[in-house]
Amino acid sequence: MLIGEFQHNIDKKGRVFIPAKLREDLGERFIVSKALDGTPCLFLYPQTEWQRLVDKLSEQSFVKSRKLQRFLFSGAAELEYDSQGRACIPQNLREYAALGDGTEAAIIGASTRIEIWNSNNWKAESEDITSDAIIDILEELDF
Repeated sequence: MLIGEFQHNIDKKGRVFIPAKLREDLGERFIVSKALDGTPCLFLYPQTEWQRLVDKLSEQSFVKSRKLQRFLFSGAAELEYDSQGRACIPQNLREYAALGDGTEAAIIGASTRIEIWNSNNWKAESEDITSDAIIDILEELDF
């Protein structure tokens, strides 16, 4: 399970360090994409989780899923780590998530994926998660 929160800078080559704790569950090769919900962050998926998403989309009618497929697949890339545990994020995805050179990134585990945020955007997003909002979601999910 992918859990935890870590802070690392994006270097001049667009690389970000992925902590060993997360690399182990993410696997040697993984997929990076724009956030599925359209938020300004990146999702990193283990190959098996990405395939599950692809399979689910392929079960839908083309008319229902084409916009999501275009958004998701055009903004995705297969990555692997360098010898120091860094992943090189493509330029278009760094721009999408506001992850410029030297930017501090929040790397968070989110169960079956990792999310990479500009730390300022993550701070704003996490401040928006109030106890009332959490209670509402828990009630919707019948917890």
